[in-house]
Amino acid sequence: MGNNDNDFKEVEDINNEDKTDKESKNADFEDVCFVCRRPESKVGRMNKFPNHLCVCTDCMNRMMETIGQFDYQGMFTPGSNGNGNDDGKDGDGKESGWDGGFPRFSFINLANLQGDGGIPNKQKLKKKKKGSEPIIDIKNIPPPHKIRASLDEYVIGQEHAKKVISVAVYNHYKRVATDSMDSIEIEKSNMLMIGPTGCGKTYLVKTLARLLDVPLAIADATSLTEAGYIGDDIESVISKLLAAADNDVERAEKGIVFIDEIDKIAKKANANSRDVSGESVQQGMLKLLEGADVEVPVGASSKGAMVPLATINTRNILFICGGAFPDLEDIIKERLTRNSLIGFGSTLKNAYDKEDVLSKVKVEDIRKFGMIPEFIGRLPIIFTLQGLTKDMMVRILKEPKNAILKQYQKLLELDEVDLKFSDDALEAIAEKAMEQDTGARALRSIIEEFMLDIMYEIPKDDNIGTVTITGDYIRGTGGPVIGLRGSETFLIAEKDPAAAIGAESPEKAD
Repeated sequence: MGNNDNDFKEVEDINNEDKTDKESKNADFEDVCFVCRRPESKVGRMNKFPNHLCVCTDCMNRMMETIGQFDYQGMFTPGSNGNGNDDGKDGDGKESGWDGGFPRFSFINLANLQGDGGIPNKQKLKKKKKGSEPIIDIKNIPPPHKIRASLDEYVIGQEHAKKVISVAVYNHYKRVATDSMDSIEIEKSNMLMIGPTGCGKTYLVKTLARLLDVPLAIADATSLTEAGYIGDDIESVISKLLAAADNDVERAEKGIVFIDEIDKIAKKANANSRDVSGESVQQGMLKLLEGADVEVPVGASSKGAMVPLATINTRNILFICGGAFPDLEDIIKERLTRNSLIGFGSTLKNAYDKEDVLSKVKVEDIRKFGMIPEFIGRLPIIFTLQGLTKDMMVRILKEPKNAILKQYQKLLELDEVDLKFSDDALEAIAEKAMEQDTGARALRSIIEEFMLDIMYEIPKDDNIGTVTITGDYIRGTGGPVIGLRGSETFLIAEKDPAAAIGAESPEKAD
């Protein structure tokens, strides 16, 4: 008997521990109303029903008022037979056997209330803990020169852009940290960056968010449409930020949103139909950029799904918009050469062909491109990024912390092979990338092309110790220099690396 009592106590202790674990896990989540999908932090106390069903007081009152307004031909009146008569007889005068009250069918599909049903009963939003430290501390915000120095380790060139974005981010998070400390309200500094494709717009923002350790959401403006049309709603941008913050509303409200391809929502010229993906999207984004309470779905991109909704205030969210803005240079040149007349003081039409025309952009040029004035006014900081030159391409290949060449050297290092690149090879890669006119994106595609045979052939032979990429191999007029382990013997391949790897009579290189 004593053993049975001990066993019973052990089972009881295990059940109590399981119950405590469940209660501790549920303490981080809020109950959600089954009808309106609002959390208890917004509506107050919930009415609990079986199967973990929760309904707020407002919805309960509305349901009772609705039932009280309609009688459905006397079906809710006691003593009624459903035909409005109180004699307890049916239409043929026979006894119906029913004295009125609730009907014999259900207004609610009870199957939806059984089990999980695919509808979440809890809103996966973390509650704000009492006494928790602030997410942004003014003492821990790095100053602009430290932000700039960190960006220099990853981003080559774009000195003006890095300076502008460092100061803007520093001022923004000072504003967030001191929001309630002073009566002077500081406005938000949203940014608009303009630059050709492949110049580092997206990479600059990704690096910035990684250094600051704040949630970052990267959205594409090409998929956004006006509410009610096929495509992503404007609020889906904030929903991505909430997902990046692990459904923590407070942390998401201090994050950064980068909207790429913002030039694709420019107003279409002479559009006879409704511009649902252009000007309408700009108008819908005005409240997000300015700061407003937005209800976004948690874990879904559409409000139509039966998912919980979270309310996020965008007042402290930093918005950075970027776009290539093609043909904007022609608009700027047209403005600069407006006074190109004959005589003294005139300007030649080709005077700005060799200059960085994008750096002379003004608000009127962006407005003429197709952006509405209300949208531009909510992006007070406008700066441009330069197109990459040949020297910048060479630096991008070898200088950043995660440079492309360092990545391939690490891959071959795992095979105990030392990969080297000559200076002539770096210049040849940069020349090919300049011809493609796609910016830094062309570098990886070029390297992937000539590294394919090397990565394929090297694992075949364990005697290979070093591989040196030459300019002739990049240009297609020669091959790489391959060195054997434990000797000073080098093999010079003829265009094809397989010609040198595994050769029986190596040729001594100079």
